[in-house]
Amino acid sequence: MAAHDPRLVRTLYRSLRLIRRAEERLAEIYPSDKIKSPVHLSIGQEAASVGVCDALEPDDVVSATYRGHAAYLAKGGSLPAMIAEMYGKATGCAAGKGGSMHLVSAERHVIGASAVVGTNIPIAVGHALAFRRQGRDRVVVCFFGDGATEEGVFYESLNFAALHRLPVLFVCENNHYAIHEPLAKRWATDRLGERVATYGMKTHLVPDADVFAIRDGAAAAIARMRAGGGPEFMECRVYRWREHVGPNEDYDAGYRSRDEAVPWMDGDQVARLAAMLEADVRAAVDAEVEAEIDAAVAFAETSPPPAPDALFAHVFAG
Repeated sequence: MAAHDPRLVRTLYRSLRLIRRAEERLAEIYPSDKIKSPVHLSIGQEAASVGVCDALEPDDVVSATYRGHAAYLAKGGSLPAMIAEMYGKATGCAAGKGGSMHLVSAERHVIGASAVVGTNIPIAVGHALAFRRQGRDRVVVCFFGDGATEEGVFYESLNFAALHRLPVLFVCENNHYAIHEPLAKRWATDRLGERVATYGMKTHLVPDADVFAIRDGAAAAIARMRAGGGPEFMECRVYRWREHVGPNEDYDAGYRSRDEAVPWMDGDQVARLAAMLEADVRAAVDAEVEAEIDAAVAFAETSPPPAPDALFAHVFAG
């Protein structure tokens, strides 16, 4: 096993652990009906967001989907504002109007997420076009699931980005299912990278959710993009541990089995990095994370709901 910088291991572990524990807490809270929107959890998929976002500069842009908690937090989004948003509170990152599927952070350059499959992809490309025209070296990362690669706008966006050599990294979090439909019933082959490569862009496959491989691949791609190399594509194969939408497991629902999940759970990146840390370092990180989550939940619990006249705010562009 290759040695890794202990500081990097700690940084990545803290991000992975925060996302995992925050979502586990949300799953515990959800049955109480305090959370006012559906939730699509990233438990099991955290490595894609953490690895890629660690390679970004603060002013780079991230575009996420309705399963966007991990990308939002990995890019530095506020956990209190995220949970308050899910509670429908005025202090939420979208003022309590968007919920779990519409996370946004102007401060951390997280574009507002969309609940409609594939619709964040052309928006990300638009941001990359703006950066290119402004002559800036900022880049855009666009996260989406394997189901989004079946939308026409995905291929239109790939073509446009390649044609104009835009600084956008397309990241497919391939969890093998579009809701309940397995990849094998939807794709004639699993060689997604070959399809994307026909647009003339570099492609990368990380088959096992290795957070270090994801980070290294993203860092190299981002460096090339800053130098004018044009868009690139990463396929990160991951696995969703919980149900498509909601807090529970669903291995008894008839479309997949727990046996299929076991190898992915055995390769869990949270546990892998935890084992790389000294026991006292790991304990300190875990304690920090729990305190941060406790404070965020308390913030959401005690925050006020939106005022009635908030219904009329942000309706029209001013």
